[in-house]
Amino acid sequence: MSRIRILAEAVANKIAAGEVVERPASVVKELLENALDAGANSVRVETEVGGKRMIRVIDDGHGMAHDDALLAFERHATSKLRTAEDLLSIATLGFRGEALPSIAAVSRLLLETRDANEAEGTRVEFAGGKLVSVKPAGLPAGTTISVADLFYCMPARRKFLKSDTTELGHIASLVTHYALANPGKQFTLTTPTQEIVNCAPAEKLADRVYQLFGKQALDELVEIAPVSAAFRAAITEPEMEAGEESATLTVAGFTSRPEIQRLNRNGIYVFVNRRLVRDRLILHAIHEAYRNILPQNVFPATLLFLEMPYDEVDVNVHPAKIEVRFRRSQFVHDFTRDAIRRALMNTRPIASFAAAAVTMAPNPVAPPGSFAGGFAETNANSGVPRAIIPPLEELGVGSGVGSDYASGGGFDLTAAPQQPVPQRFPFEPGGSFSPGAGMGTAMPAASWAENFSRGNTEAPATLPRPEQIADLKPLGQVNASFIVAVNGEGLWIVDQHVAHERVLFEQHLQARRAGKVEAQRLLMPMVIELAPRQLVIYEKIGEELAANGFEVEPMGPKSVAIQAVPGGIAAGDAEQLLTEILDGLERENAAISIDTLQAKIAASTACHAAIKVNMPLDQTKMEWLLAALAKTDCPMSCPHGRPVVLRYSLKEIEKAFHRI
Repeated sequence: MSRIRILAEAVANKIAAGEVVERPASVVKELLENALDAGANSVRVETEVGGKRMIRVIDDGHGMAHDDALLAFERHATSKLRTAEDLLSIATLGFRGEALPSIAAVSRLLLETRDANEAEGTRVEFAGGKLVSVKPAGLPAGTTISVADLFYCMPARRKFLKSDTTELGHIASLVTHYALANPGKQFTLTTPTQEIVNCAPAEKLADRVYQLFGKQALDELVEIAPVSAAFRAAITEPEMEAGEESATLTVAGFTSRPEIQRLNRNGIYVFVNRRLVRDRLILHAIHEAYRNILPQNVFPATLLFLEMPYDEVDVNVHPAKIEVRFRRSQFVHDFTRDAIRRALMNTRPIASFAAAAVTMAPNPVAPPGSFAGGFAETNANSGVPRAIIPPLEELGVGSGVGSDYASGGGFDLTAAPQQPVPQRFPFEPGGSFSPGAGMGTAMPAASWAENFSRGNTEAPATLPRPEQIADLKPLGQVNASFIVAVNGEGLWIVDQHVAHERVLFEQHLQARRAGKVEAQRLLMPMVIELAPRQLVIYEKIGEELAANGFEVEPMGPKSVAIQAVPGGIAAGDAEQLLTEILDGLERENAAISIDTLQAKIAASTACHAAIKVNMPLDQTKMEWLLAALAKTDCPMSCPHGRPVVLRYSLKEIEKAFHRI
C-alpha cells in the first residue's frame, strides 16, 4: 500500500491558509493591500470583538466585474502577474493570489463589488471555503469584504487567538502602518463603540505623523529630508544593464533626537516602496547611524521610507511578504546609514533637563503623542487613543547583520588578512555620504487612557541648538566634574569628561583620515600576555592599530610588546586601552566595517586621553573646552552615547519658580 497520498483540497486549503492567516490582523493586512492595489483613495476598516466576530474592509477602488469576482477565489488567481519575469519587478503589495481563497477557507466571507464601468455589482458568499451563493446587486463602485467568525471551522486554531483588546491592537498597528506609508489616502478604523484611527488625506508625511502621533512626537523627531543617489555608483560598467543609468535609491522619513531612547526596537518602522518590511540590513544601518551617539543597548524611534526601482528588491522571499532582499545590499546599507547620520548632524539637537528626565528614567511612561512610549495620541473629547502602535516583537528582528551584508564588504575578523580597505568616515561631513507581519501585543484598552494621560504633555518651547554652546560663559564646577555655564537661553551643565572625549574622538578620526595620528613612544616597552581570542583579533587589525598610533610587536606565542601608543595616552593606560579595543571587537559580529573599526578605536582612545572627573579646571581651561565642544559635529553626546550637555531653559526656570 502506498504511503504517499495527495491531500484533499479542503485540507490543502487550510494548510495554505495557515501561512497567510495567522490572526485577524493578517486578514486586515491582505484586504488592505488588495484595496491599495486596486487604487483606493479611501479605506475603511470596521471590526467587532477584536476582529474575531467581524472584519469589514470598504474601499473605493476600481472594483471587479462578475467573472473576476468569482475567479478571485481560485488559488493563485491574480491580476498582478503574467509571467515568471514579472516576479523580478513586483510593483504591487499583493501578488501571490492566495489572500481571498485562504481567508474564505477559514471564515464566512461576503464579497460585494462593482466595477465603475459596470451597471450592477456582484455579491459572492463563502463559508468554510465552500461557495454559498452568487447574486447580482446594486452597489457603489469599489469593493467591500466582510469576514465573519474567523476560524469558526477550526476551533483548535481559534482558541490560540489572544484577547479582544490584543487582537484589536494588532489591527490598529497595521492600519497605522499603512496610513504612514500612504499619507495621501484616507484611513479609518472603527469598532461599534469607538473610532480608533481617522486620517484625512495629508499633503506631507509630517502632516500624517502629526495626525497619528501628535505635535510632541513630531517635535521629538528629526526629519530625514528626501535624498537620492544613483545605483550606478555601486556597480561597475560590465554589470550595468541598459536603462540602469537612471535607477536611483531615495531615502526619507523621520528619526528621533538622541535623547529619545527606547529599550527595544519596537519604535523602528521600515517601508520599502510603501511596503512595511523587517530587514536586518536596514536595522543595522540605523544602528550604525547612531553609533557614537546613543549608548549601547538603547534604540531610536525611526520611520524610514526607501524608494527604489522594483527590480532592485525581491519581495518574494516570505509567505507573508514581510521580508525582502536587496539586489545591491551594501549600497542600500551605506546610503541609508549616511542619510540618517547626515540628518542627525544637520540638526545636532541638545537634551534639556525635562527631556533627559523622561527618556532616561527606568520604565518610562511617555506623555500623549510621545514616540518614546507607545506612539499614541489621546482624543481630546473621549480620552481614547486615536492610534495605537503596539510593539513589533513578533517580527523577530535581531541586531545581527544579515548574510547579504556580512558578505558585502565588511571587515571579517574570522577570515584571512585582507588587502587595505578604502577609508570611509561617516562620522564627519562629506565622508562616505554620496549626494547623488505579525504585530506585537497591544496595551489593554482599560489602561489606554490612564497611561496616555500621565506626564507633562507640553513640549519645550524652543529646542536647544549646538551653536548656543559657543556663547556659554562658565561659572564654575560641581564636584570638580561638571561645568556650570550660562547664556541668554538658560542654565547649562556640561560633563567635562565626556565633553573632552567628544572633542578628542572627532580630532582622532580627522587625523586618521589624514594619516597623521600622532604616537608617543614608551620609555620601556610594556609586555602583556593576550588570550587566544585577543591574539586572533590583534593579528587581523594590527595594521589598523598601527595607523592609529599603536606600535605593537609580537613577543613569543602569547605575548606582545607595546612600544608606542596614541598621543595623550598615559603609559599606565596602555595595557588597558589595547585590551579594551581587542575585547570590544571580540563581542562584535563576524563582519565589521572598516569605519566602525576606526570609530571603536577612536572612541576607546579618546576615553582614556580625556579629562577625568574630580579634576579641577581653571576658567581658561573651561572656556577652551566649551569652545572646542561647540566646533564638533556631534556635541550632544559622547562617542559612547552618553549626554554631554544638559540645558535648563529660561522658560523652565521661570515655570519652576511659578513666574509663568
